[in-house]
Amino acid sequence: MSPCVRLPQAPGLNLHKSYVKFRRVTSRLKIYQFAHSPFCIAVTQAVRSVGIEPELVDVSNADRFAIVRLTGGAYYQVPVLADGERVVYESGSDSQDIATYLDKHYLNGRLFPAHTRGWQMIVNRYLENEVENVTFKVCDAALIPAIADVVERTLIVRHKERKFGPDCIERWIQERGNLVAEAARLLSPFEQTLAYGGPFLFGTAPVYSDFLLFGILGNFTFRDTAPFPADLPALKVWRGRLTSFRYPV
Repeated sequence: MSPCVRLPQAPGLNLHKSYVKFRRVTSRLKIYQFAHSPFCIAVTQAVRSVGIEPELVDVSNADRFAIVRLTGGAYYQVPVLADGERVVYESGSDSQDIATYLDKHYLNGRLFPAHTRGWQMIVNRYLENEVENVTFKVCDAALIPAIADVVERTLIVRHKERKFGPDCIERWIQERGNLVAEAARLLSPFEQTLAYGGPFLFGTAPVYSDFLLFGILGNFTFRDTAPFPADLPALKVWRGRLTSFRYPV
């Protein structure tokens, strides 16, 4: 097994131990991803905010061999970050190890500034547990039935059904209207914050919560699987602002 090193934990963040696996990979920054994954979209946009365009490596949801090989069999989910000989992945379901790594090595503490850490713990849990639990279903209900390869589609459907119950995809298709409405309701606190506050969630510059919300919205509206809710205009403007945002050098 390749050696593991522990990443420094940002004070105030509820992070599990972080694993950085050392293996022979190219020196270019790579993100192994599902293009529609909210968490992949989030870390990719965070990297772009400092003027770096990472190499995006698309992984099939039904064939994760590249990730398993890269992590020495220790991990099979996305995203996985390859930075030279370092391979970084999440150590738990609620960890933020990749964001913490990027914050230390590329973003100079901008993702988790001290005065936002406590609030980000609350906001990020809400985003990951409440909002994303609804928005991903809207995306999956549109994307999975459209997969042309019957083997790939069947494997993904069976994976989803083991986690969410039989016929979950059909159920989400039937409930699509209600899911979209519920997503808009769950997103409304961010609309109010941005309509009456600063340009970003915690002030004049984005933090990790901004990028996480950006990723969840990217998944929700991926390839027009759902229209951007008309009653969230401030959130739509914020999304465009974050798309083009670059931190000052």
